[in-house]
Amino acid sequence: MRALIVDDEPLARRGLVLRLEHYDDVEIVGQCSNGRDAVEATAKLRPDVLFLDIQMPVMSGFDVLRQIQGPDMPLVVFVTAFDEFAIKAFEAHALDYLLKPVDDERLQEALERARSVRDEREALAHRARLLELVAEISGVEDVSLEDLLELGAEAVGQGYPKTLPIKDGGKTVRLAMEAIDWIDAAGDYMCIHADGTTHIMRGTMKKLEEVLDPRIFQRVHRSTIVNIDRVREVRSHINGEFFLVLDGDVELKMSRHYKDRIRHFIPEL
Repeated sequence: MRALIVDDEPLARRGLVLRLEHYDDVEIVGQCSNGRDAVEATAKLRPDVLFLDIQMPVMSGFDVLRQIQGPDMPLVVFVTAFDEFAIKAFEAHALDYLLKPVDDERLQEALERARSVRDEREALAHRARLLELVAEISGVEDVSLEDLLELGAEAVGQGYPKTLPIKDGGKTVRLAMEAIDWIDAAGDYMCIHADGTTHIMRGTMKKLEEVLDPRIFQRVHRSTIVNIDRVREVRSHINGEFFLVLDGDVELKMSRHYKDRIRHFIPEL
């Protein structure tokens, strides 16, 4: 397992490195002292498991979770100084958690759990739990798609709305549709990726598709919708599937089921 350690305390990082070095199947691919570096390192190094400190200045562990959402996000083990009572608030959502100072036995349990959930189904369930946690922390509410659908194309004055309202805590972000790069879902939540930022919404892909212009947005996987204009490269895979490379080097898998559906938009298929 490729592991990335994120903690603003050098001694905490060093202690975790020393403990992980005892495991032959764990490769430490990097260390980060802040959230911004963690987001960049996760995208570049693609670790299997992320040991993530929660309390960090400027960008907390929860902020990092917002930014690394995607189909290839790593498994996440929280590392925190919270006491066990506070842990209960997010215990059910994480793959596992480690209290500082890290106990060798608890670390071994966390690694064993990571090994057992690396298959795709378990990893998706893990990601859905993390999304639910971020939504709870951020105060994300149900998406306002019903209002848009009830207005109808004529009332909106066009075929499809130009903005997507996203409720985030006490504010509503009006996101320009044209700014959306791609969308993916896990459980009851969707991640709207736009201009390097990830917005989290509660709702279904089916309902969201009803307000997206199909000339621009197409579903390429059961849980992924892509802005066709962002596709820079198409790569085939030996099993008949394709990988779409978007601006910013984002790589998304397209299943065979959706190949014919978007062939008109991407002639290379």
